[in-house]
Amino acid sequence: MSFHPDEDAYDAAQAFERYDLISAPVVDKNDKLIGRLTIDEMVDLIREESETEVLNMAGLREEEDIFASVWKSLRNRWAWLAINLITAFVASRVIGLFEGSIEKLVALAALMPIVAGIGGNSGNQTITMIVRAMALDQVSTGNTSRLMRKELAVALINGLVWGGVIGVVAYMLYGSWSLGVVMTAAMTLNLLLAALMGVLIPMTLARLGRDPAMGASVMITAMTDSGGFFIFLGLATIFLL
Repeated sequence: MSFHPDEDAYDAAQAFERYDLISAPVVDKNDKLIGRLTIDEMVDLIREESETEVLNMAGLREEEDIFASVWKSLRNRWAWLAINLITAFVASRVIGLFEGSIEKLVALAALMPIVAGIGGNSGNQTITMIVRAMALDQVSTGNTSRLMRKELAVALINGLVWGGVIGVVAYMLYGSWSLGVVMTAAMTLNLLLAALMGVLIPMTLARLGRDPAMGASVMITAMTDSGGFFIFLGLATIFLL
């Protein structure tokens, strides 16, 4: 197996992994040897790609250094923190829409962070799997719908199981079966939202020519926070008040 200078380096790294290569020649268009790739170089490339993905998912720049100056670190982190602040305001306004409901049933204030938190964690799990699959070229237009169905099925089962657990806990704490059922329904719907967004966010970013990992964690958390609050408080307002 040989490679050409214009081939993508990450494709070469995948070939090294797939065929257990130690080294491989680099040839020009006339198949003349002009260099070689080694396993050490591929390991370094994969490590750098992994570090970049981790930073991008948290909304950090590639050049972020743990020992960088305070000012440089601030500049690198401002953009996504500003976006996060905006999404937090949106979530707070969603809660504000249901102030009357919370006043009538204080238990809602204690339970709604659970719905949002579990949704955020589930969404981040989905995004991590999707970004990894995209990096390994395992995702294509032919299997997108299958992937979507699988993630939604996982979310549905998790929602019913863990939502049921939280529903029972809510009943034990507040003595209301209807509150427990609303809790289960809200958890299930928010996990379905998290799965949907966990697939769509990185794929949409990729189609726009952006890094699919860039700020994905911030985006999914914003969606599941606002969505979770709206779903839970909305259901509670309709069925409990």
